[in-house]
Amino acid sequence: MVRKSNQQRDLFESERSFRLLVEGVADYALYMLDPSGIITSWNIGGERIKGYLPEEILGQHFSRFYTETDRANGKPARALGIAREKGRYEEEGWRVRKDGTFFWASVVIDPIYEDGELVGFAKITRDITERRNTQLELEAMHKQLAEALKFDALGQLTGGVAHDFNNLLMIISGSLHILKKGTEDDAKLRRAISAIETATKRGAALTSQLLTFARRQSVNPQAIDFASRIAAIREVLDAGVGSSVRLAYEIDRDVWSIKADVTELETALLNLVINARDAIPDGGTVTIRARNVVQTEPPHAGEFVGIEVADTGLGIPTDVLDKIFEPFFTTKPIGKGTGLGLSQVHGFAHQAGGTVKVASKLGKGTTFTILLPRGETAPSRETAEARSFQGSGTVLLVEDNPDVAVVSIGLLEQLGYQVRRVADAEAALREIEKNGVDFVFTDIVMPGKMDGLSLAHRLRETRPGLPILLATGYSEVAAHVRGDFPILRKPYEIHELSEAIAKLPR
Repeated sequence: MVRKSNQQRDLFESERSFRLLVEGVADYALYMLDPSGIITSWNIGGERIKGYLPEEILGQHFSRFYTETDRANGKPARALGIAREKGRYEEEGWRVRKDGTFFWASVVIDPIYEDGELVGFAKITRDITERRNTQLELEAMHKQLAEALKFDALGQLTGGVAHDFNNLLMIISGSLHILKKGTEDDAKLRRAISAIETATKRGAALTSQLLTFARRQSVNPQAIDFASRIAAIREVLDAGVGSSVRLAYEIDRDVWSIKADVTELETALLNLVINARDAIPDGGTVTIRARNVVQTEPPHAGEFVGIEVADTGLGIPTDVLDKIFEPFFTTKPIGKGTGLGLSQVHGFAHQAGGTVKVASKLGKGTTFTILLPRGETAPSRETAEARSFQGSGTVLLVEDNPDVAVVSIGLLEQLGYQVRRVADAEAALREIEKNGVDFVFTDIVMPGKMDGLSLAHRLRETRPGLPILLATGYSEVAAHVRGDFPILRKPYEIHELSEAIAKLPR
């Protein structure tokens, strides 16, 4: 009997100590609920945080701590249900004090069982309003900093683009001056023409980078013979590296065709070559390699062509390596780069269904590897035929810009076509109704109620056999073409125009 009495006294003392501990905690509201949610105990923390004395709150339903909206939505009952089913309920949210003010609470509810039967819930509430306000202020500061960095990046972008375009315009204007002045030196004439061609290609590539970043670039994936494509743009790549850098090629003979957008691929290669050139200011070698790659590990499992651009340059510091694909990020001085080159490469690779990797060692050089999916069909072999393609008949050119129209008319006439030009879609419909044409070549973006794509759909309804070719520098509506009509991207060269016309259904 004495032993049992001692045990009862020890149990009483233990329960008393625990009750005093719970009731004395001031930073947490610790209290019990019965199975229906009625408050059965209260501590000093609950009084401090929520403002109720024990006699004011005991026997009341705990839902009075919730906002009217939460009560109307049944949130208190749902919290108990989740605690009962899952064994615990945790959340953060607004709660209401006795005086009607709100505080941001961290809430935990645990079910209490005795002999397997639910006898109530233990509830812990903590006021974390100050912590939340600090977090919100920090997030606001981060947002302001991000905005400031964005404007700074836009300033760098503007300066870089202006610098690049001014250089291109200088090349073009200087070369045109030589052509206008006239000279009997054939080598000088060829250099002037070559300089204009190179500057034009670089300008087109720079514009393509901007459009890719702005997500305004239309994409036309197709099977590409990489070796043939490299041969076609070799002069542009050689011009990109300059005289102090040697450009080497290691293309496997049995390399697969790849599936990608031709223009985006060429722009990505040019960006990587120029980036490699800048990494070896004292001269060196840039090597372009291509080989077949079979990936077995997700997320990029399958058959790919691995295209490497490797340099023997300075290498990239580890603290910079993680940032190189970010838009606007550049380690070059203001006016020496836009910070969009590697961003375009990254966007192109992932949009094509592949990826891009980089490996670098300081003082040893850097290797960029683009993995592009294997083409499912054989690449077109029509290029040589298309370049020598000569047409006949009448084409209706729909172009609102008179300067662009003059250039387009000249190219079409070189290909053997008679050209009639109108400035908008409405005039095009009238011209076709009155005279008829052999095919229509129209810009997508035009003034008036009807753009080029709408014109193409109208003509398909009224004249289903009439061939139609669309052109665009960029256009949001081009994304909605979905292969309904062929699209030629501006700026285009005569062989590209010839190829596009040769492929039109007749």
